[in-house]
Amino acid sequence: MKFAVLDLETTGHSSDDDILQVGLVIVSEELEIIDTYSSFVRPNIPIPAFITQLTGIDETVVADAPTLKEVIAGLVPLLDDAVLVAHNVGFDAGFLNQALARCGRRPFAGRRLDTIELLRILYPTINTYQLGAVSELFGIPHDQHHRADSDANATALLLIETVKKLRKLPLLTLQRLSTLVDDGSDLSWFIKHTGQQMEYSTVFESNEYDYFNQFALKVREWSDEQPPRSGGTSVLPLTDVSFDNYLADVRQRFEQKFENYEEREAQVAMFQEVYSALNQNQHLLIEAGTGTGKSLGYLIPALYYGIQNGKKVVVSTHTINLQEQLRQRDLPLLEEILPFEFRASIFKGRGNYLCLRKFEGKINTKDLVSPIEDTVTAAQMVVWLGETETGDQEELNFGNKGAEFWSTVASDTDSCLNRACPWFKRCFYHRAKHEANIADVTITNHSMLFTDVQADHRLLPSYTHLIIDEAHHVEEVAGKHLGMQINYFSLTQAVLRLYKDARSGLLPGLRQKLMYEDDAHQASWLETIDTVIPIFQEIKEHWDKLFEMFYSFTSTSSDGPTENGQSVCRLKKNELPAGWEDGVTVEGNIHTELNRVIRTVDKMVTDIKDRVDDSGVQAIITDLNGAVRDLSRLKDELRTFITLELAESVFWIEASSVYRYRSVQLYGVPVDVSAQLQKYFFDVKESIVLTSATLSVQKSFQYAEEQLGLTGYEQQGRLKTVQLPSPFNYREQALVVIPRNFPVLKGAAVDDTYLDMLVKSLSDAAKETKGRMLVLFTSYRMLRQVYEPLKELLSVAGIQVLGQGIDSGNRTKLTRRFRQTPESVLLGTSSFWEGVDIPGEALICLAIVRLPFQPPNHPLVEAKAEMLQRQKQNPFMKLSIPQAVIRFKQGFGRLVRTSQDKGIVIIYDTRVIDTYYGKHFLYSLPGPKIETMHMDQMVVRMREWLTDENAALPQENQAVSSEEEEKR
Repeated sequence: MKFAVLDLETTGHSSDDDILQVGLVIVSEELEIIDTYSSFVRPNIPIPAFITQLTGIDETVVADAPTLKEVIAGLVPLLDDAVLVAHNVGFDAGFLNQALARCGRRPFAGRRLDTIELLRILYPTINTYQLGAVSELFGIPHDQHHRADSDANATALLLIETVKKLRKLPLLTLQRLSTLVDDGSDLSWFIKHTGQQMEYSTVFESNEYDYFNQFALKVREWSDEQPPRSGGTSVLPLTDVSFDNYLADVRQRFEQKFENYEEREAQVAMFQEVYSALNQNQHLLIEAGTGTGKSLGYLIPALYYGIQNGKKVVVSTHTINLQEQLRQRDLPLLEEILPFEFRASIFKGRGNYLCLRKFEGKINTKDLVSPIEDTVTAAQMVVWLGETETGDQEELNFGNKGAEFWSTVASDTDSCLNRACPWFKRCFYHRAKHEANIADVTITNHSMLFTDVQADHRLLPSYTHLIIDEAHHVEEVAGKHLGMQINYFSLTQAVLRLYKDARSGLLPGLRQKLMYEDDAHQASWLETIDTVIPIFQEIKEHWDKLFEMFYSFTSTSSDGPTENGQSVCRLKKNELPAGWEDGVTVEGNIHTELNRVIRTVDKMVTDIKDRVDDSGVQAIITDLNGAVRDLSRLKDELRTFITLELAESVFWIEASSVYRYRSVQLYGVPVDVSAQLQKYFFDVKESIVLTSATLSVQKSFQYAEEQLGLTGYEQQGRLKTVQLPSPFNYREQALVVIPRNFPVLKGAAVDDTYLDMLVKSLSDAAKETKGRMLVLFTSYRMLRQVYEPLKELLSVAGIQVLGQGIDSGNRTKLTRRFRQTPESVLLGTSSFWEGVDIPGEALICLAIVRLPFQPPNHPLVEAKAEMLQRQKQNPFMKLSIPQAVIRFKQGFGRLVRTSQDKGIVIIYDTRVIDTYYGKHFLYSLPGPKIETMHMDQMVVRMREWLTDENAALPQENQAVSSEEEEKR
């Protein structure tokens, strides 16, 4: 057996396109490269400009190249008796067979392997399977991306690495994969072939794995005892070590580890403020800008306080990504630096952890909803079990459908057997919970924080001291968790879990098991299952009908599509849309049918549980209980929504015209969560530290205090507010440019004049900075309108334009492409206003197109405004302005990420200088140089700023508000 690793460059993706270049590498079964072949091909059609930009291949390169027939004649002999391999083999094999047919030859009929599929299964935790990125990760030379010879060589070396790993897997893992991927595919053949080779060779199972229930696991059994702290150099107890002495020791250790370590004034101040708040049982609002070292700023005092006083400190981050950042970057550093041993744990929501019992049952029965995609995902996880100690889905890189498979095997409360489960001592969730209980600092996320509230504080370990990072998101997350959300798939996925077809689902699985039970009630149980299954079809029909009604309400009662293409319909008890009563009737039918299913299944599983001892049946019964409870919760939430019965809440429907009723989302959200935050947190916890880079508005914390329920705490001596100085010299590092003659946009509609001026100005600025520009929009619609004309203008300068939702919807992938393509402009909205870190020369220009005001007609914003009006307050000044200022500060913070960064911010929205409220935005910035000028002067001023550090302010340009500048 040999492998023929193929890569083709083509003029496009359609069947009418031609091959431009062929690259082929032959790899022996011993995994050695034994032959290569490459050639350009003279196409019969012109080469599109974007292909030339992508590959570097133009008409001159292929002018003297051989014809397709000549190239195929050299290629075909090398394919004899070979397994065809490619990175996305479907594409290359399709073009190969098309070329063979054009040359009058028979199609390639041999076996095919896809390195993307092999990489997904064998390296389930790497971030990307894109050829260039994976080559870099493996240290494989790949200098010419999108050239067939280089791509084929890189793919061949990747194949060698993946096959080596496949051959090194534990025999049990290979046998599991062979049984799982048993669909007659070429991948199935290859895994079986490799497994058979290992079975015939002398293989000793490595003792690095724990072998249990035919799985090779990295995780070992855990003990629920608390291990003692080790001795050695640990300074324990800390009762004799003052905090100042501790900080001096830490400083010295930093200096020893980092040659050019410089202490940051703001970070030292944060150490003191956080420790003081924790130690004096006080709440703290502390704004710490970019560069402060915020994570260490709270972890270093929190660990000292927790160990010194024997009290647990819980840290909550906004996202799981931030939790991972602390796990991978900050905690390992502190383990080296701190003068004592500490225990820190990462604890996430239960659904983030794999349930080994459910996974075993799923792959043993091959109960797969999407057989092809689910098989690959399950195969990834079989390999992953030999690598993971956490069982945390964040480690895995699976596609969108992989997330659906995960939902069927994730840990959950309702189907957990706890200590009765044979997997309990290896359970990832219970291990994580135990580690959280014995940790000095437990790091969770805002979502888990509020899930714990809903679960009567049964999830997180008991705590009295809490640190909330990215605290400007707390109100939003609280609203989501203290409210409700239902979508079309809430029921369909729950039903598919119970029944998909005669072979798939918990009920058919139970029926199959019961067929072999010798019990007097067997016939009754089978009849019950056969009676319940048809009801699901009735429920599904009513569900579709109800969601079609919901969709019709958004299309008839909405003010029109929002900026992201969603239609929104707010619901008020006294202003319900026409036809609402028909929806109430349909919901009543669903309610009745679900009640019938729930009662019937409950009665049956109780009977079976008492009479059948089979472990397989008991496992299905446990999962059935969980699925039925999910249906019961959904039934109650739908009733709450249809009756609009959720105190002090706003209800609305959202839908997209593209996916129609399947896109419908139902929301019920509290208008004001401040009272709940007081009740569950600020009134009952001894100390809560809330930190973020964006908490204040015009140097005041009033907005944050009102939204979070902290009004009055400062007067009581229970709250302190601190705004730390920025560690960066913004006057030297950031120039804010405001083109004062730029047109003002009225409303959301963009006229041609405005669009032409914006595109022209962005193009001129991007040419001056040679790309390296991030443009922030407040609407997808305007982003799309700018994308094509800007792309056309910049293509002649060789500058690439990347658009969110156009080139990719994935923020991480787009940001990576932007970093890897120096001469590029990235157009972003929504998620790009924060959480994007692009330090150094990759980003030197940030453009803010419009001030980021929330749409005033969004139901939640509208309801908050109505509440403020009832309180005789101004919604624009009390709500709209603070929200927009905080978002604006987040956007501004994308530019300067290190003390060496220098760049320009262009603000195209002249309301910052022309309106009475504009000062709120500019005065909230951390002291950059701010200049207004005519558009024609902008590029010249940018050039001066970027090339001459001491460029004088031109006479005709105006610095904004010298009085405010002095205050800074």
